[in-house]
Amino acid sequence: MSNTLRTAALMALLIVLFVLIGEAIGGEQGMIVAFFFAVAMNFFSYWFSDKIVLMMYGAREVTREEAPELYDIVDRLRQRAGLPMPRVYVIPSEQPNAFATGRSPKHSAVAVTQGIVRLLNREELEGVIAHELAHIKHRDILISSIAATLAAAITMLARFAFFFGPAQDRDRGNALAGLLMLILAPLAAMLIQMAISRAREFAADRGGALICGKPRALARALEKLEAGVAHIPMDANPATAHMFIVHPFSGGGIARLFSTHPPTEERIRRLLELEQELAGARV
Repeated sequence: MSNTLRTAALMALLIVLFVLIGEAIGGEQGMIVAFFFAVAMNFFSYWFSDKIVLMMYGAREVTREEAPELYDIVDRLRQRAGLPMPRVYVIPSEQPNAFATGRSPKHSAVAVTQGIVRLLNREELEGVIAHELAHIKHRDILISSIAATLAAAITMLARFAFFFGPAQDRDRGNALAGLLMLILAPLAAMLIQMAISRAREFAADRGGALICGKPRALARALEKLEAGVAHIPMDANPATAHMFIVHPFSGGGIARLFSTHPPTEERIRRLLELEQELAGARV
């Protein structure tokens, strides 16, 4: 519940930031226009983001006959999670990774790369699939899509405000305000989006571990995926990086601070703690 409230608060911050930039550009009328623009963009994300991202990665839907083991894993785990059967897709990439998409549990899809199917054993793959099903159950795909859309729109509006808004006045104060908006507004939007994404990843790890009943298997999978991403590049779009179970771009240092995913070591640590917690409860 606390995680849900935190996510809702962060989403509200994004919307407020968006509307305030609209006000800076066009006063009260600009604020109203920005609000309705945000609503329109969210509506578009709600209905079409899943189709766009699957098409972007050349994902191909598979049937039980074409991929019996993968399909059976998804089917068995979705029953344990109390979910309708999602569509199953395979992405033609050797990088081991996976994501879920769709506007609701009834309109959802699980997509895995060819690389992840080759790399992981059955238990580890079950952990990954359970993680993605947890995202579907928590409706994280919709939340993340809206957050990403709003963050991109805030960046666009901030640039518009700098080049065409008050910053073009001769007044030095207005120019400085416009410059600060150009830099700080997108940065704030990005930080809020990252906070939303990281919170949802931790929640999906826990939810996925409970669905499959094997926290250690998911922990092992994350460790393998992290190593796989470091060695096998993927032609991924940064705007969709938050959707994958592990960040599709390798890197450390500063890049890691601005990642949409929490540190893999921390995710593994929490999963191993959960395993001990579950083992204690069974005794």
